[in-house]
Amino acid sequence: MYYRFGKAFHFLSIFFFILVFIYIYSSVPETVAYEIDEQGLLSKGFSRSSFFYTGIAIFAALNIILAVPAKMIEKQSTLKLKRLFPIGDDFRDYMLTWIFSFTGVINVSLSILALFIHSINNQNEISSSSFSGFFYLVPILFVTWIVALFWILSQKFKSLQRES
Repeated sequence: MYYRFGKAFHFLSIFFFILVFIYIYSSVPETVAYEIDEQGLLSKGFSRSSFFYTGIAIFAALNIILAVPAKMIEKQSTLKLKRLFPIGDDFRDYMLTWIFSFTGVINVSLSILALFIHSINNQNEISSSSFSGFFYLVPILFVTWIVALFWILSQKFKSLQRES
C-alpha cells in the first residue's frame, strides 16, 4: 500500500526533473561551464548539446537501473523473488516504497545538480550561493535513505530469525 506513495513521488520527481532540465537547457549558453576560475571565467566546459544529451542519458540510465528491480519485485518475475517478497508481506511493501522513493531522491538530486550548472553559467541572474541550502540537502537525503534501508533490512532479518 505504501509503495504507491513511493511511486507517486517517483513520478513527480521525473516531472520535476524534466521541467527543471528543459528550463535550464533553454537558458545556458552554447558552451556550458561546469567549473569557473577565480575571476569567474570559464575553466572547464562542454557544448550545450553534449550537456543536454549527457544529462538525459544519465537521468534515463539511473531511472531504468533503479526502477527495474522494483518492477521485478512488484510483478514477482522470478521464483526467488516470489519467495523473498511474497504478496501481502510488509517487507515487500517497505522495499518497494524505498526503491521508488530512492529513485525520486536521485531525480531531485539531479535537478539540484542541474540548478548548480545553471547558476554557474548565469551568474548575473542567480548566484550559486543562493542554492547552498539545497546542496546540503542532497547528502542529508542520501544518508536518510541509506539509514532507512538498513532499518528495513534489519526488520526483515529479525522477522526471519523469529520464524526459524
